[in-house]
Amino acid sequence: MTTPPPALLIAGHGTRDEAGAEAFRDFVRELGRRHPDLPVAGGFIELSPPPLGEAVTELVERGVRRFAAVPLMLVSAGHAKGDIPAALAREKERHPGISYTYGRPLGPHPALLNVLERRLDEALGSPAGRTPDDRSDVTVLLVGRGSTDPDANAEVHKAARLLWEGRGYAGVETAFVSLAAPDVPSGLDRCVRLGARRIVVLPYFLFTGILPDRVRRQTEGWAAAHPEVEVRSADVIGPEPELLDLVMERYEEALKGDLRMNCDSCVYRIALPGFEDKVGLAQQPHFHPDDDGDHHGHHGHGHHHHGGHAHAH
Repeated sequence: MTTPPPALLIAGHGTRDEAGAEAFRDFVRELGRRHPDLPVAGGFIELSPPPLGEAVTELVERGVRRFAAVPLMLVSAGHAKGDIPAALAREKERHPGISYTYGRPLGPHPALLNVLERRLDEALGSPAGRTPDDRSDVTVLLVGRGSTDPDANAEVHKAARLLWEGRGYAGVETAFVSLAAPDVPSGLDRCVRLGARRIVVLPYFLFTGILPDRVRRQTEGWAAAHPEVEVRSADVIGPEPELLDLVMERYEEALKGDLRMNCDSCVYRIALPGFEDKVGLAQQPHFHPDDDGDHHGHHGHGHHHHGGHAHAH
């Protein structure tokens, strides 16, 4: 008899918004439908049912002993770093005999960047599949959740930079809806000071909810006070096929225990817009002569960054 594959446990933030919570539960059900041989369950850390512990109990009752937990979160903040591992450790005490591996947040994966690009095209009124003729006058304000964790906020900046690279927008600026500066109105002010002509506010959120609604309201309030600037609101990422596939990628990765480098956004591994020619290139050590004439290249890092990072699939 073949041993069943480890189950997939999806961990969500939780929201006071019933539509947002239902979008998460729908997403978990859809993953289960797509992978009928795989036990799938999902729960929240706070605010909405079912709690994560209930999802674990459901899996255990279905005979599951091993599972991989994937945080359905874009950035690694307090929830992904602390709350979920603590909740999983508690479940291990409650259900002796279970074991789990923990996957990483979804992050600025190229597949999600492509969905964000699609949301921008929709907001700009471009036909699906056709790039707007000119994006050079479009400034994007990517709005993250915001955290007291500087690393989590930096992740949103990383997503903004990766969204900008190779796509031809005038710029991609960053703002936050709570707990971190700049807030949405300050972010829009900054875009204007940088010379923005047309602005699209793009929520960096998976599903609808109270915070994305707040982003839209604040955007509309600012736009009403600045009629001379064209401002549009884009939609959240949503339960797209790319998101379903990415969760499975994180599941497989957690099982293999291969959580090393930022391969997701590595030009030698993934075709990023404008850098397609770099995929699969052999990596040579390269040296940086120091200003004082020391050419021995003590910090030639080919062997560390890319040499130890086999890019061939």
